[in-house]
Amino acid sequence: MAMAQQLKEYLESESVKFESSEHAAVFTAQEVAGTEHVPGKQMVKSVIVKADGDFIMCVLPAIHLIDFEKLKNLIKCEDLSLASEEEIGKLFPDYDVGAEPPFGHLYGIPVYCDKILEEDEDICFNAGTHTDVVKLRFQDYKKLEKPIIEDIGTHI
Repeated sequence: MAMAQQLKEYLESESVKFESSEHAAVFTAQEVAGTEHVPGKQMVKSVIVKADGDFIMCVLPAIHLIDFEKLKNLIKCEDLSLASEEEIGKLFPDYDVGAEPPFGHLYGIPVYCDKILEEDEDICFNAGTHTDVVKLRFQDYKKLEKPIIEDIGTHI
């Protein structure tokens, strides 16, 4: 399978330098990091959660989990849970479930990014499939997505 067309067109339209690569199908961010030979801290994952019924995207390194208490306090919600695969499939029909790139704004979904990612020059992420990865500068990602950058993760 190839990199999601919408993502490719978006990055090209923004004149952002990026690299894409293809690998055998794997399903966790840590597996992708190993396959791509990049540090787990540099490989990011997009995790979709529901906060009082509204969806948000959390972007954090493969080696981190969402700290639900931190996030709940940050966004001041009462109910916070992971979105179901069915919900994710409906939100992102162009992507394989679990391979959503970290660009929630393309779907009207706010993005919270773990501040630890600011320590890396480059990030890598799924390109909408379980076989394709994109690498780009974190500063370019930040400029394009304009995520809310906070401490939302905890090391695995």
